Amino acid sequence: MRSLSDALHPARRWVVLLGLAEFVVLFGAFHLAVWLRFGGDPKLTALAFGEVTERALIFTSVQVLALAAVGMYVMYAREGLNGYIVRGLLACLVGGAVLAILQYALPGQAIGRGVMAMALGLGWFGVIILRWIALHVVRAELLRRRVLVMGVGERAAQIDRRLRRRAERRTFQVVGYVPVDGDAHAVPREQWVQPSGSLLDLAEELDIDEIVTAADEQRGTMPLEELMQCRLHGVTISGLASFFEQESGRINLALVRPSWVVYAEGFDAGTVRSISKRGFDLLASSLLLLLALPLMLGTALAIALESRFRGPIFYRQERVGMAGESFQVIKFRSMRTDAERDGVARWATADDDRVTRVGKIIRKLRIDEIPQVLNVLRGDMSFVGPRPERPSFVRELTQEIPYYSLREAVKPGITGWAQIRYAYGASVDDAREKLSYDLYYVKNHSLVFDLLILLQTVEVVIFGKGAR
Repeated sequence: MRSLSDALHPARRWVVLLGLAEFVVLFGAFHLAVWLRFGGDPKLTALAFGEVTERALIFTSVQVLALAAVGMYVMYAREGLNGYIVRGLLACLVGGAVLAILQYALPGQAIGRGVMAMALGLGWFGVIILRWIALHVVRAELLRRRVLVMGVGERAAQIDRRLRRRAERRTFQVVGYVPVDGDAHAVPREQWVQPSGSLLDLAEELDIDEIVTAADEQRGTMPLEELMQCRLHGVTISGLASFFEQESGRINLALVRPSWVVYAEGFDAGTVRSISKRGFDLLASSLLLLLALPLMLGTALAIALESRFRGPIFYRQERVGMAGESFQVIKFRSMRTDAERDGVARWATADDDRVTRVGKIIRKLRIDEIPQVLNVLRGDMSFVGPRPERPSFVRELTQEIPYYSLREAVKPGITGWAQIRYAYGASVDDAREKLSYDLYYVKNHSLVFDLLILLQTVEVVIFGKGAR
């Protein structure tokens, strides 16, 4: 058990208060849905619906449990409002399914589809508004993890140097650095902390949430027994690579070792995940194909008119997919038909003169990518995943960049974490940077993560970020 001071940590109090506030919001949303459904007539409500309060308590309890199940009450969330929007929608789906089952298990407390749909919609909207208020009202330092760093050398100093430029978005605060034998003194002494007793005593005294092991020499220098005691008392223990991974949304390739790849958590490719990902791919691609059909017809006509009906509307090109297998990607043609007349593959560049006038527009809006839904429906690609690259580029990058082949552990995607977090790559250095995001996705992909990427992709398309 953690100490009493841990239980009273300000951030934990905020989480509890937020849960109580959302209970009230959901309870009120249900009553508002009933009022709207029956026109505010109490007699009609009593006759057609019955007791409101009992049903409201059932609805609210189920929804709060659903919010907890999808991670809405996990402390120190890094996803921000977009993450809350996605998780809130999932909670509505989960809670709605549970409530539908309870309709049959508790027939005397049936809610009705109309009231349930309105209550779920109003409740979701109310929760998101409340989260927005919380993000802008609660002082940021209250919601940051308190971190203790083991080490004062060069590796430990990276934490401050690498993340200082993103201080406003940081989700942690370093409480201090513990000196470790053999470390160079790269961290200023005023930031050092010396344990007067055990490491656990220091962690409880400073109210530490996470300890990061960042000594220059790990072997024989870490107090493993004391770290184990801290972990058993609820303190998270992280290595430097994992810490950077979670804080930056990317994997620091300079810190990756073969042993880390073998033993690291994640890289989940189990049956349940495979089924959920395929289901998501089919649903998202079918909806996009249906909604974008008029836009696709207009784009096809524009391409045909520009080429005076002499060039192809689509183009197929060999790309590397999952496990290194090749497939033919389908896209709208955005370049001249003689773009690579010498047969040599070239990176796309800014203001590429091979791009047609229509091509510039559809690339900016990413309309040229839409036909790839056919690749997704066929099973060559996923909706979300690393960008599919050409075989010649893959051969070059595999030789130049360690661990590049790990991208092939999942299917390539129309959109992806690297695509929305980093500008269009046009060099080996760009590919190395994008790989750090791709490997983060490969290691951490999930249904929630896919939905979050999909939501942020809409923002990227609207503001034209990363397009070329």
